[in-house]
Amino acid sequence: MSIAPRDESDVTEMIESQISHEGPTIVQPEGWADPEGYSNGVIATGRIVTIAGQVGWNPATCVFESADFIGQIRQALHNVVDALLAAGARPSDLVRLTWYIVERGEYIAAKKHIGAAYREIIGNHYPAMSLVIVSGLLELQARVEIEATAVIPEHAS
Repeated sequence: MSIAPRDESDVTEMIESQISHEGPTIVQPEGWADPEGYSNGVIATGRIVTIAGQVGWNPATCVFESADFIGQIRQALHNVVDALLAAGARPSDLVRLTWYIVERGEYIAAKKHIGAAYREIIGNHYPAMSLVIVSGLLELQARVEIEATAVIPEHAS
């Protein structure tokens, strides 16, 4: 059961107590089961970086070098990280990832390998995430597409 704060000062106090000026802060509502591989919420302040959906192709050639689900996930995650770095952000600045996949069973069967690839490329940082099963992606060979949002932290002067 969730109880919302009753006035604006309660909201402000609650938010200020949870914000980390060092980077994103994970939000876990009291009484909720701990999520595995994602966070229920994130608080961050700073410059927002949005990364368009990245598929598992070589972004220089727009060619899929792998038809393999895990291979495409690895490439899509690398593409997200490359775009973050180009914006001056790091994987630890991620606050949200949205994954679009075309086959639920393929994802379930590969969860262990997906987790290993994720930790290798992103690290042990788990932002708020959503996974959406779609009937197809624009790029016909694509098995996965990943959108990202990051917040580059404000640094105290």
